Amino acid sequence: MKRLFFALALCAASGACMAGGDMRFYEARSDKIRFTGRAAENGDGSLSFDWSGCHFTFRFDGSRCAMRAADTGRNYYNVFVDGRLYGKATVEGASSCVPLAEGLAPHTVTVQKRTEAEQGRTTLYGIEADGALLDLPPAPSRLIEFIGDSHTCGYGTEGKTASEPFTPETENCDLAWGCIVARCFDADYVLTAHSGQGIVRNWADEKETSDLTMRQRILRTFDMTDSPRWDFRGYKPDIVVIKLGTNDCSTGITPSEAAFGKAFRELYGALREHYGSVPILYVIPDGAEAFYPYMQSVMAGLEDGDLHCVMHFTGITNQDGDLGAGYHPNHRGHRKFAAAVIPYISTIMGWEMPMEVIQ
Repeated sequence: MKRLFFALALCAASGACMAGGDMRFYEARSDKIRFTGRAAENGDGSLSFDWSGCHFTFRFDGSRCAMRAADTGRNYYNVFVDGRLYGKATVEGASSCVPLAEGLAPHTVTVQKRTEAEQGRTTLYGIEADGALLDLPPAPSRLIEFIGDSHTCGYGTEGKTASEPFTPETENCDLAWGCIVARCFDADYVLTAHSGQGIVRNWADEKETSDLTMRQRILRTFDMTDSPRWDFRGYKPDIVVIKLGTNDCSTGITPSEAAFGKAFRELYGALREHYGSVPILYVIPDGAEAFYPYMQSVMAGLEDGDLHCVMHFTGITNQDGDLGAGYHPNHRGHRKFAAAVIPYISTIMGWEMPMEVIQ
């Protein structure tokens, strides 16, 4: 399986950004840093990216580390140390030092973009640490790509009530169903997701077929711009899981079978062109029940044994304790979403289904 690795040399820091002790600087493309997701290389050795869930991992033998990064807006990041949540970091504005962790012995650190592309594009220049970066631990042997909307982005997952308005601070993709599913299978993940998007139609569009949906966005390096196009050489997933349809069927409009069939075949064709025969699982969400018979017709026409479809039936979550900000699922609701999909992935892939509690 291919992974998105960037190899570069160790560089001397032009100035440490954490006080006390000698800090060493490692460029973003160092072979001691593993980046997972979609990104563009810049001429100065930095990486730029905007998709939700992009993450990078490194291991070092010091006690303190930071990242040097810039952002066109403001984005929030989860910081994990040895797989456990350590804290949250914020990146905004011009290049600056963003402390990640301190008081450590040798540890593995993972930094995950928890907010989606509408909040801005991050440029990672590199990592500063008061020790040497060590060889990376082995990459997970499995990779799942999730194509989705606000549910996959983790919109509002940390909200306390359904009625509170969405803010970027409450968006956390790590608590959403895709990352939960990946954890269950000890898999790495790529989230190709954007709030309000569908396959045929976006949220509240007056037209039956929107001009720009996820079927076009999957071709992009950056979610928010059409150029440059993604070359699909950075990674190859073991399975692609699609969960779209809530926005397609929003505000009283349900696309026709013909419109759905045309749009889904376009998305499917792009995945087959670039990924070959990897399994594809389409999860039809609650509220898009009309797409189930549509999909059965599409599948019959394609005769593809690696194309699968399941439904999230009405009632899988409640309207009280399962909702976070903006009437979107919270972590509890997303755990239920994940639990409903995990057995299908287990069967499709032949991966043992974990028996432990889904987190």
